[in-house]
Amino acid sequence: MKLTVVGCSGSFPSADSACSSYLIEAEGYRLLLDLGNGALGELQKYCGLYDIDAIALSHLHPDHCIDMCGYFVARYYRYEGGPCAPLPVYGPEATERRLTAAYADTPSEKSMSEVFDFRTLTPGAAFQLGPLTVRTERVTHPVEAYGFRVEHEGRSLCYSGDSGPCDGLASLARGADLFLCEASFTHGKEDLPEVHLNGRQAGELAGRAGAERLVLTHIPPWTDAQVNLCDAKAAFDGPVELARPGAVYHI
Repeated sequence: MKLTVVGCSGSFPSADSACSSYLIEAEGYRLLLDLGNGALGELQKYCGLYDIDAIALSHLHPDHCIDMCGYFVARYYRYEGGPCAPLPVYGPEATERRLTAAYADTPSEKSMSEVFDFRTLTPGAAFQLGPLTVRTERVTHPVEAYGFRVEHEGRSLCYSGDSGPCDGLASLARGADLFLCEASFTHGKEDLPEVHLNGRQAGELAGRAGAERLVLTHIPPWTDAQVNLCDAKAAFDGPVELARPGAVYHI
């Protein structure tokens, strides 16, 4: 598998990065995890607008899904050939209703479903997308949210989405070759365990899960990423680094 970081800023775009979006490729198949603020523009650096095969949305906060509205425009009002065929979009319950409301001026209530084939995520599900096997678990966040484990030919990637410490995320990350884990908070500063992880917690979770490599992501512009990196390294013996836009990992 090839993982490309399209955007990795948490909460809102930074001066250097769009919000959460990650492109996974294997055998010519392209799966996009999340499409947050600013990510649609960045995505075009790494693949064509119409080259995505499926999208999975971890949850419905804008920094993970709002650029789906712009992507709807690109697919519905395509200049040549008319609207695109429906693209599988996996997300929490009511994803279609939420995105339609966000766009507001859709030609009809069902226009989004003309170019997106909305499918509802459930805890503990496993499904096949091309050559990829995807597992989901519910994670701890103020809204319905999911983490993902993507597997291909014996290799695995775990993506936390947004989550506080929880058993579901630990299960998904177990033995993962790469753990792409959020680290929004700073240890000793914020104490909201049911909202986000801090760098230390991300490192501890990676260690307990036996992950091979940890990449910290979803760090908001107001959080000192270097502090979180040091905290994670102190808690995890394996390789740790900060996600950055355009970074590529071969798994």
